[in-house]
Amino acid sequence: MTKIEKSFVNILGIKTAYFKREGGEKIAVILHGWGANIESIIPILNAVPSFYTVYAYDAPGFGDTNEPKEVYGTYDYYKFLRGFLKTFNIEKAVFLGHSFGGKTLTILGDEAENLAEKLVFIDASGIIPKRKLSYYLKVYAFKFSKKIYLFFYGNNEGALEKFYKRHGSDDYQNAQGLMRKIFVKVVNESTEDRLCKIKSESLLIWGDKDDATPLYMGGIFNKKIKNSGLVVLKGGHFSYIDDYGTFCAVINSFLGDKS
Repeated sequence: MTKIEKSFVNILGIKTAYFKREGGEKIAVILHGWGANIESIIPILNAVPSFYTVYAYDAPGFGDTNEPKEVYGTYDYYKFLRGFLKTFNIEKAVFLGHSFGGKTLTILGDEAENLAEKLVFIDASGIIPKRKLSYYLKVYAFKFSKKIYLFFYGNNEGALEKFYKRHGSDDYQNAQGLMRKIFVKVVNESTEDRLCKIKSESLLIWGDKDDATPLYMGGIFNKKIKNSGLVVLKGGHFSYIDDYGTFCAVINSFLGDKS
């Protein structure tokens, strides 16, 4: 297992933790998912052939990277990626993104085709989930309960914090302050319309039991990205860990050409 020794660099005014694994002339950049960090994608890094020089960084507000100074959206995280590439003079690379990292890459694939030699989307987000009636009833009940709660306990940060600890999602509860506002923004942003504009050769890797970004979303990616192939692993949202042997074989097949 690769031992992580982070370095720091200023990207767009944000102190950023990053890691570089020395290799050959080919370059790979790995983006972690929401609520994660560099450490979470070390298995992905280890699967990338050794003749690649690999970069990974903690996105703003995660790991050892400072929070942004304003409410970020998905596009802002894409601009941050561009800032990272510019800082290290990366003009062409293979990009791999897990979950929200994959969502960020949907914008890169659309707007900066010249930068992406190949794209790897792993259990990627970017598609607004299909909603059942039970979901809307749950949302309505949540909003109604919030109004009643604030009526009795007052509209202040302390009261809201107690309410969200009782009723909010895990990701929402784990986020604090500005990052909570960012979470609310990005989780409601769809990048599905960008998929059909992606021309780079793309590998889609999905867990058959993924309950965060279900497999049907991988099917949508596959249908809309013309130059793509979908590989289904036995696992959940972290399919690259759940079925690591298969994952490594697939990555090596896709990235194994030195030419």
